[in-house]
Amino acid sequence: MPKIFLIGKGTFKKEYKDALTSKGNTIKRFESLGAALPRFNENPGLLLIDGKESKEPAFKEFLKHSRNIPKIVISDTNSGFTSLIKEPLTYSIFSPGVKELSYLVNRSLKERKMLLENTGLKSDSFLLGQELNLYEEASKALPSSIDLNEILDAIMRRAKELSKAATWNVFLVDEGTGELVFERTEGKKTKETQKFRLMIGEGIAGWVAKEGIPVLVPDVSLDKRFSRKVDKALTLKNKIKSIMCIPIKSSEKALGVIEVFNKTTGEPFTRGDFNQLIELVDQSSILIERALLYQKVEELSITDDLTKLFNTRYLNRSIEMEIQRSLRYRTSVSLIFMDIDYFKDVNDRYGHLVGSKTLAEMGQLLIKNLRSVDVVVRYGGDEFVIVLPHTPPAAAAQIAERIRKAVEKNAFLEKEGYTLRITASFGVASYPESARSKDELLRLADEAMYKVKYHTRNGVYAII
Repeated sequence: MPKIFLIGKGTFKKEYKDALTSKGNTIKRFESLGAALPRFNENPGLLLIDGKESKEPAFKEFLKHSRNIPKIVISDTNSGFTSLIKEPLTYSIFSPGVKELSYLVNRSLKERKMLLENTGLKSDSFLLGQELNLYEEASKALPSSIDLNEILDAIMRRAKELSKAATWNVFLVDEGTGELVFERTEGKKTKETQKFRLMIGEGIAGWVAKEGIPVLVPDVSLDKRFSRKVDKALTLKNKIKSIMCIPIKSSEKALGVIEVFNKTTGEPFTRGDFNQLIELVDQSSILIERALLYQKVEELSITDDLTKLFNTRYLNRSIEMEIQRSLRYRTSVSLIFMDIDYFKDVNDRYGHLVGSKTLAEMGQLLIKNLRSVDVVVRYGGDEFVIVLPHTPPAAAAQIAERIRKAVEKNAFLEKEGYTLRITASFGVASYPESARSKDELLRLADEAMYKVKYHTRNGVYAII
């Protein structure tokens, strides 16, 4: 049976040890990375590492020497996962339960064998480059839309391209029943798939939705959680052999799961495929949540009747969501407050109908000059707020300046025969650089805008 090395001075929970030894594994304990290295000639099957060791200067060198050995890094904080997931055969988990740990141990051992035999494994440098560029690529590939089906199709086309999967499907959580509802698949839904539902915990998709853990299953015949119920419902030309299943989450709440099946090359999916799919789904979850919220427009009233943009109710939810995301990824979220200069003069000279049409055209101009992941809100009157995920202060200031120029150059209501020339004032603030909360972020961006409004107008003031 495989040998498992426990490495680190920290105390490993007794239930962890019991779970590992109950499977017949041999356990050896080492208090440091240096003490374990010379014993690699014993061919350990798995390294279980105290998360504190990952902060040691020697840890990077240790990873190089243990590259072909599965590693599970157990941490008492949720930091470090983003960087360690790029390491082959390495999982970083935060205070796992016994079930989760046991599963990862078994999967790591199987995955090691599969990866070592897979001669087509991409080089680490290529994988790193792919992951660093993935967010930018995803933003370009995904639609500037709030239609759920359009968004899901775009995400899954990208997922299929990245992983070379034969097909895919998407389940979403029914908030009323708590079940997973078959939402989308490649091609047309059949009567069977339209009615198809899974209980949370049922099958691989149900397990992923329940546990919130992404899963790579190279061979479903070896995974007890796999349900042929899904196989039959999909009526695939070829039976399901290999699966990657990723939870769609927002603020740790499960929205659904994405599954891809059977690599077209006939090989099992690799950890490289797995990492890229995780990143794509993480970056796309905001679009999925936005589309789901938009489906509830009537009951939630989250859009502005005039401009069809989001309103302040959605703004508050969006900022809260992006602050949580910025904490998770250690990135920034920026806010642009915009106010049209001398808009009262437009209403006084041309009437409120022309003023309303101008505001609607302004909303479309803003959307045209932003990314699909950015959120445009009509804040009230002639004020607009723009939420910029994953955007530091300097970049946000550049975006605000670009929009300012676009507004200044645009001839509004040209088709109506007016050719109105308008300018606007912009204020920029960022979390966590200048603000420490949602309310402070809104206040600072508003105050920055008024610094322009009361002095020059037609300008940008950014708190950097």
